[in-house]
Amino acid sequence: MKKLTELLNAFAARPDAPGIDDTPWKTARIEKKLDVNMKILEDIFGPSGDVIRRRFRFGQSRKQAALICVDGLIRADRVAAEIVKPLMYDSTAEDMPCVLPRTMEEVQDAYMTVGESKTAYSFGDLVSSVLSGDAAVLIDGIPGVLITNAKGFPQRSIEDPQTESILRGPREGFVENMRTNTALLRRRLKTPDFTLETTTIGKQTDTSVTIAYLRTIADPNLVKEVKARLSAIDTDGILDSGYIEQFISDGGSPFFTTIASSEKPDAVAGKLLEGRVALLVDGSPYVLTVPTFFIENFQTTEDYYIAPLFATALRFVRFFAFIISVLTLPLYVALTTFHLELIPTELLLSMSAAKGNTPFPTVIEALLMIIVFEILKEAGIRLPRPAGQAVSMVGAIIIGETAVSAGLIGAPMVIAVAITAVSAFASPAQANASMILRLLFLLLSGIFGGLGLALGLWLLLLHLASLKSFGAPYLSPAVPFHMADAKDSLIRAPLRWLLTRPTDLAKRNPRRQKPRS
Repeated sequence: MKKLTELLNAFAARPDAPGIDDTPWKTARIEKKLDVNMKILEDIFGPSGDVIRRRFRFGQSRKQAALICVDGLIRADRVAAEIVKPLMYDSTAEDMPCVLPRTMEEVQDAYMTVGESKTAYSFGDLVSSVLSGDAAVLIDGIPGVLITNAKGFPQRSIEDPQTESILRGPREGFVENMRTNTALLRRRLKTPDFTLETTTIGKQTDTSVTIAYLRTIADPNLVKEVKARLSAIDTDGILDSGYIEQFISDGGSPFFTTIASSEKPDAVAGKLLEGRVALLVDGSPYVLTVPTFFIENFQTTEDYYIAPLFATALRFVRFFAFIISVLTLPLYVALTTFHLELIPTELLLSMSAAKGNTPFPTVIEALLMIIVFEILKEAGIRLPRPAGQAVSMVGAIIIGETAVSAGLIGAPMVIAVAITAVSAFASPAQANASMILRLLFLLLSGIFGGLGLALGLWLLLLHLASLKSFGAPYLSPAVPFHMADAKDSLIRAPLRWLLTRPTDLAKRNPRRQKPRS
């Protein structure tokens, strides 16, 4: 037991491990003396070559001033024209006041032409703003710092998102810049009720995280819960929205995520209109929305842009594709290993002839083929696109044909694996879950046959029914059943019939539109 305890302690993070607080300067006040402030900044930034520390003379007083910014995060022309020039030259004009400003607020009011500027009095605010792409100005004899917006770092242009391809609908996708993403949402939600609240998470990364919701629709308790979970995060860094997802998730399932993510502004706007809360993370093109339901994995934004009959048919196709991707191989193994009497005689004879004298049991064949398929899929994703496509196609064809010709794998097994692989891509949101569930069900059916498969399905349904996403049942509107919400589940009714928002979401403002719209 002692060895086991030591192993578990080495594997798990120790919550009582001592830490070092190397940021006492965050709460330090900015002094009046410029030389003292610059010395502190030298200690904070160290020898970093990209941090610009330019001194210049301020206006008629010719007092020493300093500009602090980071090269690569700013627009140099904007800094020169809208920050340095007004402070150096425009302040010496004849019509400018000769009295030296005594506060940074007076400097801001008299000389700044930048639309977005503010004053601060702590080194924590100064450093955080500078590392976010702002420019800071310090003036000898005046306490505080003047912070102006000078962001100009390169960013990816708005493109069609690769992970959510559609045939009809908007082609815009989120990018890595959070302010661009909030603007994309604001274009679609032209209402003052659309609220954006920003906080920072991460001791070292100081990542901006924005909470987005509609004040008159979102449940205040849901907004409060989201804020509470975000404020409880205490970590060194947040590099992507996936970090946030893992920290604030309900954590009740190793298979299914209880937080949805999307690259499409129209998808996020639609969920906000239903009463959800969105989380935008600076540096990530994926926006999180909570709560989420299991049925949403088989819905797309395109469903609302086409005729209801076609949208309903596509949803059923995606749902059955998920079932096929999970159950095809386990069912094949259970039938061919334990329940041969359930297979029609002619089909059984054909399968037996095709299988021949392969040396491995059916369950081992299935496991080998699944492993090979996952290796080919991973290689196709990680390699450069031309090489990845070649590896995927050539590898699948050559390995499949060669394995059948050599008598290592039966042809029916190759067909079952191919059907499983194609079906998994019809619902990409559940691709990872289907892979793990497929392996578990395969082991159960290989050991216990149909009884093991039935037991696995029963446990899966119990597991899904027990899940919650920020207090909302994960299987809603099926469990508990809501007739009004069933019109937008697997079935997509005409838009004029969708009079109310989901029952478990918009309890504050359930009415979406008037009857007979």
